[in-house]
Amino acid sequence: VTFLRDRACASDTPTVATVGRMRFEPDAINVIPSRTVFTIDLRDPDAERLREEEAALADFLDTIARDEGVSISTERLARFEPVTFDPAIVAMIEKAAGARGHTVKRMTSGAGHDAQMIARIAPAAMIFVPSRGGISHNPKEFTEDAELVAGANILLDVVSQLSAGGT
Repeated sequence: VTFLRDRACASDTPTVATVGRMRFEPDAINVIPSRTVFTIDLRDPDAERLREEEAALADFLDTIARDEGVSISTERLARFEPVTFDPAIVAMIEKAAGARGHTVKRMTSGAGHDAQMIARIAPAAMIFVPSRGGISHNPKEFTEDAELVAGANILLDVVSQLSAGGT
């Protein structure tokens, strides 16, 4: 975990590493665990950089196993290549937002979304609306109704334009 944190703190890239689960056996306060199982979710919008981070993590785990005389095994649960959204649809979203008097900020989404899967087979893009404090994918996430309506109207404008054959 500290390896991932140290790399993130020393980097100016958008690479994200999340340790989402940790389980220790035995799970006791006063016993050194004989087994630890945890998940690591690595994400980066650049495919090559993501491969480099995966390789660095694998090398680090090999080093720990060798230096500490422990057994480390890994299992890949899922692996998704980063996607780039359709530039024409992104431009349509920006134009629709501007026409409605809204500002635009291009953002990289680190979270997995349906649009990430759709973009593999069809043109896709995403519309984000502001959430209080920038918090998302969290129980504390909150977005004002007016922001939701604005996002829905932008979506309506873009879908209407696409269904009419426009780009």
